[in-house]
Amino acid sequence: MDQTESLIVKQLKEGQERAYKYLYDRHYQVLCYVAAQYVKDDFLAETIVGDVIFHLWEVRETLSITTSLRSYLMTSVRHRCMDILKSQQNKREVPVSAVGLQDFPEFSLFRQDEYPLGRLLEQELEGEVMKSINRLPEDCRRVFSMSRFDEKKYEEIAHELQISVNTVKYHIKHALTLLHEDLGKYL
Repeated sequence: MDQTESLIVKQLKEGQERAYKYLYDRHYQVLCYVAAQYVKDDFLAETIVGDVIFHLWEVRETLSITTSLRSYLMTSVRHRCMDILKSQQNKREVPVSAVGLQDFPEFSLFRQDEYPLGRLLEQELEGEVMKSINRLPEDCRRVFSMSRFDEKKYEEIAHELQISVNTVKYHIKHALTLLHEDLGKYL
């Protein structure tokens, strides 16, 4: 590790935000590219990289890096990608991108008008989705709604709410996790 990186690690341990910003500015794009090669999903790749960099900040006081920062970050991102890929093999995740059953082909038979039971089931599921969204923590619900229903980009949400893009990503990820847990029996 060179002197600049040693200084960055030292500043990270001290809680200096400029060191965190340096990591983000210097390594984010490359790490996103690497993650996207593993998971084949740009949004997921960005989330993984954001999580890895944010985790560094959370554990900064006990941080011990003996390799270059980029090598450390690449290894962390690769491990996180592998964990995600393993978990996706074990379960089929259904993203909650919109309210409705249009993304669930298994219900296509019931969507036809001659199946009143299908319409009832669809209405019930939509109601449960909305109840679940309403149970989200307030900030999380606000960010999720702005993203999914108002179709705002993360940068727009961050600017409007005066929070960081990483905070927006955290709220979206948290919302999807809670919704998946809450609606798991329906999916």
